[in-house]
Amino acid sequence: MLLGFINTLTHSHSSLQFIPLSHSHSLPFPVLLKVASRRFALTATKTQFISTMSVGEDNVSSVKRQLTQLFEISLRETVPGESDVVPLVDSCSEKSGVKHGDYQCNNAMVLWAKIKGKQTGFRGPPAVGQAIMKNLPPSEIIESCSVAGPGFVNVVLSKNWIAQSLHRMLIDGIDTWAPRLPLKRAVVDFSSPNIAKEMHVGHLRSTIIGDTLARMLEFSHVEVLRRNHVGDWGTQFGMLIEFLFEKFPNPEEVNESAIGDLQAFYKASKVRFDSDSEFKQRAQQAVVRLQGGEIRYRKAWKQICEISRTEFHRVYERLGVQLEEKGESFYNPFIPSVLEELGNKGLIEESEGARVIFVDGVKIPLIVVKSDGGYNYASTDLTALWYRLNEEKAEWIIYVTDVGQQQHFDMVFKAAKRAGWLLADDSLYPKATHVGFGLVLGEDGKRFRTRNTEVVRLVDLLDEAKSRSKTAVLERDAAKDWPEEEVDKTSEAVGYGAVKYADLKNNRLSNYTFNFDQMLNDKGNTAVYLLYAHARICSIIRKSGKDIEQVKKTGKIVLDHDGERALGLHLVQFSEVVEQACTNLLPSTLCEYLYDLSDIFTKKFYSNCQVIGSPEETSRLLLCEATAIVMRKCFYLLGIEPVYKI
Repeated sequence: MLLGFINTLTHSHSSLQFIPLSHSHSLPFPVLLKVASRRFALTATKTQFISTMSVGEDNVSSVKRQLTQLFEISLRETVPGESDVVPLVDSCSEKSGVKHGDYQCNNAMVLWAKIKGKQTGFRGPPAVGQAIMKNLPPSEIIESCSVAGPGFVNVVLSKNWIAQSLHRMLIDGIDTWAPRLPLKRAVVDFSSPNIAKEMHVGHLRSTIIGDTLARMLEFSHVEVLRRNHVGDWGTQFGMLIEFLFEKFPNPEEVNESAIGDLQAFYKASKVRFDSDSEFKQRAQQAVVRLQGGEIRYRKAWKQICEISRTEFHRVYERLGVQLEEKGESFYNPFIPSVLEELGNKGLIEESEGARVIFVDGVKIPLIVVKSDGGYNYASTDLTALWYRLNEEKAEWIIYVTDVGQQQHFDMVFKAAKRAGWLLADDSLYPKATHVGFGLVLGEDGKRFRTRNTEVVRLVDLLDEAKSRSKTAVLERDAAKDWPEEEVDKTSEAVGYGAVKYADLKNNRLSNYTFNFDQMLNDKGNTAVYLLYAHARICSIIRKSGKDIEQVKKTGKIVLDHDGERALGLHLVQFSEVVEQACTNLLPSTLCEYLYDLSDIFTKKFYSNCQVIGSPEETSRLLLCEATAIVMRKCFYLLGIEPVYKI
């Protein structure tokens, strides 16, 4: 519970000391829950609750939220006439090796600017900060408070409370630390390759980033519809089908082995389309027949799609990614009625023979029907958005594509706002968000390609990662006696994990350089280093000879050493980090947390706190186990398989 027992306050100059007393006089917990649906400081935004959801008692794993609730009560008491004050609470970072607290409330200066000149009795931000501190309700969370500079209220958490929180997580499970987001259902549209074309590194980024966003949202109690919006419809299929008929007059002969490399098949058909006017005419007629539903053409289209899906599946299987395909063709039957609705609302205009929608801030219009009467990406994407909002009842629709498509989606979203499908305020649900990402570069600083300038096949890329990883694993003495299956499994975990983490650790908007040597380095901020760090923690627990499940039931965590406390504090911040990563759609936030966790464990805890054979062995084994559990959940959210032995 947020307030387990009451504390009495003792004032000493600019600090407060919280001393636990009996439970019977504690502030009623429901009082705190009343503030739960208010905006969460800094990282959260205003939210329209389509289906009312309490963030309170279900979300007490977040330290930041709990402190925000306490400071909201204090601010109401400090400035009762200012009802719209949102607590500005954030964790403290060490600057020049000095840290005045674990968390800080930074409302004093902003508040002073609002109340200056009013009859409040305050004489500046420091006095406001002192009042905010003194009006904090008693809580077992807080050990002490102090005011620094222009009214910054620094909070030091109770090490006993941190220890109890860790122990509860060990008993009840890491899922009790899952944040609660103010929505029930989201669509994450990611990967989305084109039929008859190879998946390239751009699809790799979309697939990896989209999968991690989906995992984080699912962990946060959101139902996620994972959508693969494949390019399975359009004029190129006339060209492909006609070429297929030429090569295979007998449709029964069409299969993956017969066609061979689908990318080469696509290129050959394109050469024919560009050089042979008679073939081009037949291809254009094939599009009409396909869209008209002729059985022979539909069957050929399905055969081409199925061969592509087999290739896509090889990539998804290696990456451990689950997707449900709803391609462009799925939305095609809905396009006429959606365009009719938009036309009835006065959004669609005639322009140079095409039907278009104009949106604010962009000179060129969004073409929804081409001059030849055909549909395009805009008509399909608007229809898909309508379907996701109205049929699938999604509150947040997230599109994961490269930054080059930012303007297109911005125009689609603006058109949807004009239609009244989305609200003007992007902080309210339902909403749609484009999650852009940068390029994957080669070591020459240009787009990542093979030496013959072809796009790299993802299956080959992932297989090489596994092969290189296997070579490194077999160089370790401990692995020489492993069975082949274990070597293979470890190589996959490390190889595929290295590729994923190298992408996810960067801010997704940045370009990043694809370099196997850097990815598979076992030093620095890499998946290999983190996976091996986890394996070492597991080894410590095994070497103790203790049954860790039994130790959880009978042992107790004590955080008397600075290294123990630093580790414990970082662990209990896991929930708010996941929430921040979800809110900002930035997996790199979670990667940074994971790397810092490994760093704190090694440098502050393990280097200074003997585990096995020490008087504190039981407590420190539990800290090792808590660290391993949080690391494994981070790995899971990043789509990385953990390694238990090295």
